[in-house]
Amino acid sequence: MTVALVAGFMTLLDVSIVNVALPSIRDDLGLSAGGLQWVLSGYALTFGLLLVPAGRFGDARGRRTVFVAGLAVFVLASAAAGFATSALWLIVARLVQGAAAGVVNPQVSGLVQELFEPRERGRPFGLLGATIGISTAVGPLLGGLLIQLLGASAGWRWIFFINIPIGLAAIALGHRWIPTRAPGERSHDSLDPVGVGLLGTGVLLLLLPLVQEREWQGPAKWLLTVAAIMVLAGFAAWERRFARRGGTPVIDLGLFGLRSYGVGALTGLLYFAGFTTIFFIYTLYLQSGLHYSALVAGVALTPFAIGSAAAAALGGRVVNRYGQPLIVTGLTLVTVGLVATLVALHFVPGQGAGWAAALPLLVAGIGSGLVISPNQTLTLAEVPVGRAGSAGAVLQTGQRIGTALGIAVVGAVFFNRLAVNGGSWSLAFRTALLITIGFVLAALVAAVADLRATRHTDSPAMAEAH
Repeated sequence: MTVALVAGFMTLLDVSIVNVALPSIRDDLGLSAGGLQWVLSGYALTFGLLLVPAGRFGDARGRRTVFVAGLAVFVLASAAAGFATSALWLIVARLVQGAAAGVVNPQVSGLVQELFEPRERGRPFGLLGATIGISTAVGPLLGGLLIQLLGASAGWRWIFFINIPIGLAAIALGHRWIPTRAPGERSHDSLDPVGVGLLGTGVLLLLLPLVQEREWQGPAKWLLTVAAIMVLAGFAAWERRFARRGGTPVIDLGLFGLRSYGVGALTGLLYFAGFTTIFFIYTLYLQSGLHYSALVAGVALTPFAIGSAAAAALGGRVVNRYGQPLIVTGLTLVTVGLVATLVALHFVPGQGAGWAAALPLLVAGIGSGLVISPNQTLTLAEVPVGRAGSAGAVLQTGQRIGTALGIAVVGAVFFNRLAVNGGSWSLAFRTALLITIGFVLAALVAAVADLRATRHTDSPAMAEAH
């Protein structure tokens, strides 16, 4: 689990660590606004595309080989990104890096399901939740520190180079310690290439207009969303047909008939639409609006990281005792913390804003830690071990779609307010933060509805988890 969590931390860190390095990358390689968008969002795009097929492959053929192969590609892509001398080179390296991260991550949640009994999964999922929270929040701090110590030109390159020794160690130890199945234990079910192709096409069509929201002008791009819905409907029809013929589909659509899985996936999607946008708009506000250095901007986000890490570890330990109310409590704390951040920035809009928001962000971080890992534990509680990788991958795909949706919507509001109000960064940030709070409240409504339903009827597996 240690090796798996280190690898998961490294791949998720690369989602957020690049934020503070974007100005340095732009100046060094001469990237356009569109190029910067692809450096940031291209990673998330290919990450989301590979999650489900890689999870399905790990379920069928064993996780160790898939894990090690994904890590090897990630290390090579990180090296390529660090040595980039042009915008195209860096963008391609980031796309490959994201794809490799999408191969590695489903194996991590799949290993938790495979190595631990249902009542034992709270602690490892708690550690996984802490890993997600820390990697997301500490990325700007680590990136700012590297740029501060090594300078703008070398610092952004070491953001990628730092993955190489960690990745090589994880490859060696993963090959030695992660168990694999004997040849006779491996599933020989078809990997359903038609289903994989339809799902990949649908997810691509869904994510592209979100990733390119600021670059593709006009409403025509949203026709891709309509096309995505049609392709995904075709995917669902194919999967039912494939299952009736005795095949093993990419996604067991019956999982969504489990209330715990369906509502948990929806809660995760909505929460990540709000959770990850905090770092996107707050980093821009501090660096571009208040002229904080990359390091100081990273330090300003540290309270959220500390609260999230501590609470995630605790949440994993107590989720089996408290169940769904723990998630409701966490979402409530996140809402309270973000509203308090809004109030603090209203009264302290200038250079002291980062410090005025420290305590509210700590509260929001504590709440976040009580959401991510407990929601993962309860969402996967009734999932059979043989479907653990693909079920966890679908959950993460929802999170990636939520992230892309949140950045597109909140980013559009942020930059629109900035343009309309004559460059008022404070007003733009506070308006965008209201949208972020709206996503968190939507996740809270879903969690409360699930809690009310849970009190009326519950399956034996969920009763044991609770």
